[in-house]
Amino acid sequence: MAYRYWCGECGFRTGWLTESQVERQQTEHYAARHPEIFPGGQVETDRRNPNRAVGCAQLVGLLVMVLILAASCRR
Repeated sequence: MAYRYWCGECGFRTGWLTESQVERQQTEHYAARHPEIFPGGQVETDRRNPNRAVGCAQLVGLLVMVLILAASCRR
């Protein structure tokens, strides 16, 4: 599932990420930009393409495997 976080205090938003990545970026953003305020805002779920983050990770993994295979076949 892909998620995007919107800050409750300013216009900051993350890209489409996994839930744990969004939580980490929210915490880091509030610590840097709004240190006196408890983290808030809202988290949006990508309903059009709920597997977006997983699909991207699979694509990157596939590309890495192809590069390893190509490097091992080269003489």
